Amino acid sequence: MRRWWEDVVIGHGRLPLACLLLGFIVGFILIRISVRLIRKQVRWWPGNLRAGDVHIHHMVFGVILVLTSGVGFVTLYQSPVGVIAAVAAVFGVGAALVLDEFALIYYLRDVYWEEQGRTSVDAVFVAVAVTGLLLMGFHPLWLLDISDVRDIRSDPNVPERVFTILFALVNLMLAAIVIAKGKIWTGLFGMFFLPLLVVGALRLSRPGAPWARWRYANRRGLMRRAIIRERRYRRPVIRAKIFVQDLVAGKPDVAHVRRAAEAELVRTVVPAPPAPPSEHPLLFGSRKVAD
Repeated sequence: MRRWWEDVVIGHGRLPLACLLLGFIVGFILIRISVRLIRKQVRWWPGNLRAGDVHIHHMVFGVILVLTSGVGFVTLYQSPVGVIAAVAAVFGVGAALVLDEFALIYYLRDVYWEEQGRTSVDAVFVAVAVTGLLLMGFHPLWLLDISDVRDIRSDPNVPERVFTILFALVNLMLAAIVIAKGKIWTGLFGMFFLPLLVVGALRLSRPGAPWARWRYANRRGLMRRAIIRERRYRRPVIRAKIFVQDLVAGKPDVAHVRRAAEAELVRTVVPAPPAPPSEHPLLFGSRKVAD
């Protein structure tokens, strides 16, 4: 571990990135502990911060930390790596506070302890995954070592650089197709590992994704296969995802948690907008099939 830290992290100048990730993880853990204690109304723990009748969300402090550290990056960019690493850690803490309330930003209302609040956990997982891949040395188009590509105008080997640019455009196009098919994680990690993008682009879309609405509206066979595959493979993954989200963030404040979880499962299967019963017999046919 020490050798990896010295060779991969410090040796390649990734200490600020490591401190950013560490600050992000520590900030997220601490704020989640805090809100869980507040939710349980523990007497010895301070409650929510208020200014009169206004509840000041911790996202506000996250924005302040992100802006402050951003200014620090600009003004201290020539400082020693230790100073930059410290600023990066502050940025990580601020980013954790912001993404922990990402659902509030997305829905423009306080859904922290509602079912929609799980969106914040998704955002945090994505941020940790991407930063972790970057820390390990992976980056988009790493197969071509695009990070070492110099300015195409000053490079005499123009054909290779043109190929690299075309490869990058194809990579981005495949990522857009995969994400449009509703496979967010495949598109995300595929940016770091091209074969995932190829597989995701060739396989069927999820039935509720934009690609399915655009391409499968008049192709009942493909929609049928997509729905069957969603029920067979996706539902167990969603249940596991909900379990992890509840473990990390706490269960939502709903009267019937099981009903909310089932609603999440149904939304991943039913295309939007739903088609008439005659078009999708798997969804609107016999009760035995639907259940």
